[in-house]
Amino acid sequence: MTTLKGTKIFLRALEPEDLEFIYVIENDESIWEVSNTITPYSKFLIRQYLENAHQDIYEVKQLRLAICKNNTFEAIGLIDLFDFDVKNQRAGVGIIIQNDSNRNSGFGKEALSLVIDYSFQHLQLHQLYANIGTDNTASLALFTTFGFEKIGVKKDWNFANYAFHDEAVFQLIKK
Repeated sequence: MTTLKGTKIFLRALEPEDLEFIYVIENDESIWEVSNTITPYSKFLIRQYLENAHQDIYEVKQLRLAICKNNTFEAIGLIDLFDFDVKNQRAGVGIIIQNDSNRNSGFGKEALSLVIDYSFQHLQLHQLYANIGTDNTASLALFTTFGFEKIGVKKDWNFANYAFHDEAVFQLIKK
């Protein structure tokens, strides 16, 4: 896959050097709710994952890309296509920018734009969807900016911080 480049960031395939970055993200309990994680990941498991990260999206049904600021190779976030479904031409999309200092800077917006274009043009998808907590105002604003429409709410879907939380399903259909 070629590098996907925007004006502020570029997306690249994962590299073995991303082990520590992914380890920190996957073990950050504050984002476990959005990643549906309930247990920590070992460096051993992440190393195994990275060794297989070269596999084609058509084989593993997912694609995880590192979000990097232009002029640097260091990852600041991740963007994922998951539940890749060739027959029905759809996939889920998720994004995380690791540090608060890099949020609200347009990096996530540009990464999502690049992945939408890649999904519709190169992967020939018909639609993308996202599952977003109804209290995640930043993600709600980001996805609706690109025309994702709320198609439903899953009541009491996720349990976090000793309470149940609703999760909305958003969908973007290629025009």
